[in-house]
Amino acid sequence: MKIFWVILGVLSAPLGQAAVFEHTLANGLKVVVKEDHRAPVVVQQIWYKAGSIDEVTGKTGVAHVLEHLMFKGTKRVPVGEFSKRIAAAGGRENAFTNTDYTAYFQQLHKSKLPLAMQLEADRMHNLQFSAAEFAKEIQVVMEERRWRTEDNPNSLLQEKMMAAIFQEHPYQHPVVGWMSDLQAMTVRDAQDWYRHWYAPNNATLVIAGDVQAKEVFALAQRYYGGIPKQTQAPRRVYTEMPQVGIKRLVVKAPAELPQLMMAYQVPVIRDPQKDTTPYALEILAGILDGNEAARLNKALVREQKVASDVGVGYDSNSRGPGLFIIEATPSEGKTAAEVELAIRQQLLRLAKDGVSAEELNRVKAQVVASEVYKLDSVFYQAMQIGQIESMGLSHRMLAVMLEKLQAVTAEQVQQVAATYLQDDQLTVAVLDPQPLPKQGKPHSAGEFHAH
Repeated sequence: MKIFWVILGVLSAPLGQAAVFEHTLANGLKVVVKEDHRAPVVVQQIWYKAGSIDEVTGKTGVAHVLEHLMFKGTKRVPVGEFSKRIAAAGGRENAFTNTDYTAYFQQLHKSKLPLAMQLEADRMHNLQFSAAEFAKEIQVVMEERRWRTEDNPNSLLQEKMMAAIFQEHPYQHPVVGWMSDLQAMTVRDAQDWYRHWYAPNNATLVIAGDVQAKEVFALAQRYYGGIPKQTQAPRRVYTEMPQVGIKRLVVKAPAELPQLMMAYQVPVIRDPQKDTTPYALEILAGILDGNEAARLNKALVREQKVASDVGVGYDSNSRGPGLFIIEATPSEGKTAAEVELAIRQQLLRLAKDGVSAEELNRVKAQVVASEVYKLDSVFYQAMQIGQIESMGLSHRMLAVMLEKLQAVTAEQVQQVAATYLQDDQLTVAVLDPQPLPKQGKPHSAGEFHAH
């Protein structure tokens, strides 16, 4: 179960956590500071509200391509020097692109925060890359697409499924882009993307660690304050018409085992205080796949032995439409159809009979315990703030969202199961395994993109 929330306010005092401080510079850059004085480290993350959701047909993948190009230098910082300077300071850094945002981070000793700010602010406004650098990097991205998606059967299945689910919304496009778009992309496309989206008034700067908020705000003004804001046209808000019937697709690819994905279109959080459905869906995900004792694992893997593994994913926090996804790998000798039937039986049972107080309390306790544990990571604390701010929501709502989650009732869980886990909102994707090539092994994908 994916729950991208952090417990601010509610648990800050018992954990010895300081409050979160916020200040917006005159150029529109929002600066959020989370003080955590347990270790002399600091994390800087800059989040741009520009992801694959903002791309247009024919130019997919440009957000991710620019992420790579952001390490190609400025007049002050030559190619390769950004990473070298952070490493020389004893830090680590990287970046990642998502459907909804692109983010860059550095984690290093607190005394080196001015260095990290200076470097990051410089490339926000002064990035330069040649046609030759672009030509080399686009080849790197195309190779990344090959090994992350085209040579990875599960990723390929998910890509084809997303393209089938969404007919109007940009979520139909992969973050890495379609290969034909990458092949046709020009250096001008990347430059235009940078000029349009990489502006202080389209970014959130998150600083977490052993710092004082007032000092951070002063540093932010020093390094970022002189970057001019940009006038941006109103952002296009994409919609997706309601699905009107079940969709099915089969993807053939070299693989050892078949795979089943069942994706239901569901709501996400739009008003943290008034919404109820997304919180109930989070709890439903935990009921089905919270731990080894959860329903799907207990029934399909341990008892019926029809699946070797099963998982549920739901992210209630996104700029676009939401998906409630169930994935499973059939056991040897079992088919995807048999696994689908077993899953359907469990969903029908839940919609009919509901959930017990014991199940409900167990999932709620898991959520709190998980978040308390994750707060040990300064990087995670910054991530939670950056993610929610990038969705257009305020980090001040995080404590409210946790309270709403804890207030979910058994009746609400039963209701969302019955209402949203229906065939009219369902897409079923099946991987039909083909013989593996005799030579070569598939690559494994990492969380962050190398540069």
